[in-house]
Amino acid sequence: MPIWLQAGLWGWLAGFALVIGALIGYYLKVPARLIAAIMAFGSGVLISALSFDLMDEAYHQGGFYATGLGFLAGAAIYTFANWILAQHGAKHRKRSGQQQAEEQKTQQQQSSQQAGSGGAAIAIGALLDGIPESIVIGLSMLGGTKVSLVAVAAIFLSNIPEGMSSAAGMKNAGRSTIYVFGIWLGIALVSGVAAIAGYALFSGFSNAVIASTTALAAGAILAMIADTMIPEAFEGAHDWTGLITVMGFLSAFMLTKLG
Repeated sequence: MPIWLQAGLWGWLAGFALVIGALIGYYLKVPARLIAAIMAFGSGVLISALSFDLMDEAYHQGGFYATGLGFLAGAAIYTFANWILAQHGAKHRKRSGQQQAEEQKTQQQQSSQQAGSGGAAIAIGALLDGIPESIVIGLSMLGGTKVSLVAVAAIFLSNIPEGMSSAAGMKNAGRSTIYVFGIWLGIALVSGVAAIAGYALFSGFSNAVIASTTALAAGAILAMIADTMIPEAFEGAHDWTGLITVMGFLSAFMLTKLG
């Protein structure tokens, strides 16, 4: 099987975890505290993966400057894009409670145009959250090497609570079933395409460029964790958030060392 196709399949697998999470969050009455706890665990898993897998690999490939610049650029790009989306109704896209419903109501009171843009902003925001993770999968296969199973496992485990929380919030906001699952199925498909792009587009570039791109994705992921995942986790898990996040971090750290 061609490596680019393998990258796509791994990307689709990781992205499909969003659909699994959305099914659970939309159709099952999962306690908000449990969703928050799983979100905290997923945050820890991702933080560990980007620390010991992505950033370490980028540093060894391209050195400190390429890695550092890419990392900061990724965080800056994500933060700016997220700020713009927040102005159009996607600020609470990963919240499982009534935040999405309240945000939608506020937009409807302001103008019908803003209310209509909220659904599109949530979809674009979910895409913004998922693309960096998928690109990393493709980048990990450059040079004909096997996929980073730690990265795939970390993304898969973190995507389930993301899908759960966001789908539960969308349901509370009155979003239709077609809208909710149309978003997550679409993002799962795009995840595979992004993984293929991560492999195919960067296969001819230098180690410094690949390192910067890997670090850029890591910076975007860390900014996403701080902006959207940790707030949701703390909202429900409260004082247990830190401990659960550490447990997720340790689990991914063990996978890294065993791998």
